[in-house]
Amino acid sequence: MASFQSNIPLLFLLSLMAAVASASGGEFKLGKENSTHLHFYMHDILSQPNPTAFRVVKGPLKLPALPNFNFGDIFVIDDPLTEGPNSTSKLVGRAQGSYVFASQGSDGALLLTTNLVFKEGKYNGSTLSILSRDSIFAPVRELPVVGGTGIFRLARGYALLKTFSFNTTSGDAVLELDVYVMHH
Repeated sequence: MASFQSNIPLLFLLSLMAAVASASGGEFKLGKENSTHLHFYMHDILSQPNPTAFRVVKGPLKLPALPNFNFGDIFVIDDPLTEGPNSTSKLVGRAQGSYVFASQGSDGALLLTTNLVFKEGKYNGSTLSILSRDSIFAPVRELPVVGGTGIFRLARGYALLKTFSFNTTSGDAVLELDVYVMHH
């Protein structure tokens, strides 16, 4: 009998939840959907003294278009995101994740998995997630935004990525991003 009485609050709560779901047509409303456009620069620095990207696996096959990189190279990143292309520009966040040289061809294609972690302003603490193929020699690449947190909860959209500068010897790059997202 004691176990039956201890379940009464749980049964009441479940009944109440069912009644609310039934009254609202079984839908969970998230509120108004918003659209946001963001513009910033990502600094992927492999050279010393302050690298932000590190090769953690060296692949077995040299890439024809990038002699200092191999098919299968894996890098982890914690790249600064800044308002402008200079490394001294105001920091707005970090790109944290990894990329893999995933194509044996001359297109220099990467598999990019990264979270854009915002550290400033109204987006502070929010993230956007990108999972995509990135053909680094294309003038403009479209990368899907597959999710987000905080202000960007349930985000979906795309990022247009352009190479602002790239040093083929060191691998240092500055990338310009225009990000367009829908979110709640």
